[in-house]
Amino acid sequence: MRPAGNGPPVEERAARRRRIAVRTLRAGLTSLLAALLVGSLAPAAGAVARPKPSPVAAATAQSWPGDKPNRTGGTDYYLDATNGDDAAAGTSRQTAWRTLAKANATTFEPGDRILLKAGEQWQDEQLWPKGSGSDGKPITISAYGDRNARRPYIAANGNVPSPFNANGTKNPETVGLTGAIVLRNQQYWDVNSVELSNDDDFATDITTGSYVRDGIMVSINADLLKDGDNNIMDHFRISNIYVHNIDGPSSWQKIHYGAVNFQVFGSKNYKEYGTGGYYFKDVRIEDNTFENVELHAVQFAFNWFAADSAASGQYDESGKWHEGWEQLWVRTRDLYSRDVYIGHNYAENIGQGAFQLANTQRLTVEYNEVNGFLKRYNAVSCGLYLWAGADSTMQYNEVYGGPANEYDGTPWDLEYTNFNVTYQYNYSHDNAAGWMAYMGNSSNSVARYNLSVNDNGVLVKNMLSTNYSPTYFLNNTFVYDGGDLDYVHDETFLSRVYFLNNIFYNTSQTDSTPWYRRTGALRQAVFANNDYYEASGTHSTQEPADPAGLRVDPKFTGDPEDYVTGAGVNKIRKAAAHFSLSKGSPLIDAGRYNAHLGTEDFLGTHLYYGDAPDIGIAEKRVGKKVAHPVDDNPIEEETDNRVNLALGKPVIANSTHPGANGTLTADKLTDGSLTTRWAAADDAAYPITLDIDFGSDTTFDEVYLDEYTDASTAPRVQSFELRRWDAGTGQWVTFAGRDTGIGHDLTVTGFDSVTTSRLRVALTGKIATETYTPTLTEISVYRTAK
Repeated sequence: MRPAGNGPPVEERAARRRRIAVRTLRAGLTSLLAALLVGSLAPAAGAVARPKPSPVAAATAQSWPGDKPNRTGGTDYYLDATNGDDAAAGTSRQTAWRTLAKANATTFEPGDRILLKAGEQWQDEQLWPKGSGSDGKPITISAYGDRNARRPYIAANGNVPSPFNANGTKNPETVGLTGAIVLRNQQYWDVNSVELSNDDDFATDITTGSYVRDGIMVSINADLLKDGDNNIMDHFRISNIYVHNIDGPSSWQKIHYGAVNFQVFGSKNYKEYGTGGYYFKDVRIEDNTFENVELHAVQFAFNWFAADSAASGQYDESGKWHEGWEQLWVRTRDLYSRDVYIGHNYAENIGQGAFQLANTQRLTVEYNEVNGFLKRYNAVSCGLYLWAGADSTMQYNEVYGGPANEYDGTPWDLEYTNFNVTYQYNYSHDNAAGWMAYMGNSSNSVARYNLSVNDNGVLVKNMLSTNYSPTYFLNNTFVYDGGDLDYVHDETFLSRVYFLNNIFYNTSQTDSTPWYRRTGALRQAVFANNDYYEASGTHSTQEPADPAGLRVDPKFTGDPEDYVTGAGVNKIRKAAAHFSLSKGSPLIDAGRYNAHLGTEDFLGTHLYYGDAPDIGIAEKRVGKKVAHPVDDNPIEEETDNRVNLALGKPVIANSTHPGANGTLTADKLTDGSLTTRWAAADDAAYPITLDIDFGSDTTFDEVYLDEYTDASTAPRVQSFELRRWDAGTGQWVTFAGRDTGIGHDLTVTGFDSVTTSRLRVALTGKIATETYTPTLTEISVYRTAK
């Protein structure tokens, strides 16, 4: 047994934030944790200490919800760990129950309240009350009693079932039962004003084994639902809870856990369950504090239907293959959770990613603060992000104290299989891995009006698959040290990405900005109206072409070296205002309008004033207000104006893969889109030929080739030849070739102009380490000579 932790009220947390100096962040966290472990969280030898009221609680205490009348028409049940009696009625303070086991054995009715006495603690117990509320009549777990006492405290101390079978697979009977508070296949619940922990040894970090522990675990268990049961769980409210000390292994166990955890479990393949169900709706998680927990502070809605076999993948409508783990099936089978709000939460010292959100539509995540993530976990994750979601917004969040990971480790992440996901008005600083991870297979991803300071890793990290539509990075402000920054981008953009109106501000007096690691990394990136400021005065030779860009000092309102920290998310605009533009800044009216900018800047100012939007995160009210902006010069139309002589021409392949519902055909090679592709059959023999028929004699001197790649598909072609059809001899004649591969964006030149009615691309050999046959996205043909 152990004493209760000390749940800090809002004023104490704000004061603590102000004491955090960014340049000593990691040292400060270490000292803070040491004090917690040695002090209030560690039991005295040979005795069990009773919790003492917080010294600041008396000045700020409000009456507990349980002290107010029940307005939902149900019955109130009281629990008192010291003076209660399980044989009593439980329906008054004088007849309170004693143990959580009594509540666990009770099926509650809509409108009932389970009220725990403030200042009391329940050691080695788990709360799993039965029953569900109804619309307008949720069942509530809350507190009552002395307004100066701290929250009632449930310390499960790791006394929860294992979710695993002996062979390491998930046990359908026990998954979802790993919380200090558990709800399984239940709905209409409100949980507030409690303190939770779930660790058997606060002082020792678990690094191995198969432990899974949660604070609040809410689950849908598809295997336990009977025919006719509701498989959509509606209405959850979790607020004003304090969760601390949840420990687990530092390696991936193929299961998520955390302070607040919503998950969907099913041991069979997702195809064996129905469509349009198995999700949560109408959820609010707000005003909570999470400290020293893992894997996550909040994990929401990850779907655990089996999706790791070869049969679990699927082709989308364009013929793109998705592995099962990408969870495109959540979209195609309408398994999204929906209508979720996660806001005003504080997370500190989180083992893995702090807010790991998935499989959700119409999600708003705002005013959350993350102070240290990936503190103990030895794999990849990010600070706050959504995976396989749709129509969702992350805004006004602050993340700092991230690790120096090679992969991920960034505060934000534009993840796989996201549709219409926006990151806006967020503030990240002092994250050593960089700013934004970027996976691919997404549509309409937008990151706008975000502030990044000293995220000195990779600003936009990775891109592992092509996207359905372009991605937009708009009006962000990046302040970094070019000597510490790894790169702006480390891999290769595989699909069109637009960078408009951003500020790239390099504070280094000696090192210019390193823009990329791989040649051709920015091949699909379009830069327009950005500002590139180098404190050294020397610009990198890698700096992208930007005809309307500037190379000037933005003239920020504040000193970039003295940026705002410790103010908290409720004052996040104070941090943003530090990087607003001073009067007379050359960036005023120097931007370019695009509909993806939205309607207001980081500070809430209308977009836009004057002749054009400003560059950066804050619009200056200079000039006439443009009430209804119109994009009369779309950047999307500024494409290569050369004529692709192969566009729309028929193509004949001597081998075509029969999969993907017949979408991997050769006509995709001349459709002008890098998101579609042709693939050869698995048994194709070399040479594999692709013949383009121009319809008449055509003269060209340049051929463009592009192979398809994604997370599991590497370039496969080692050698190829280009051949022209000689009508006089009825033969194919080779005029160019290479044995160094194709890869991405290969432009073949150096041959004399060729005139022919047909072009053959003959793939003559594969890369020795590759097993599968080639797959290409595009063949383009140009005439550059006049």
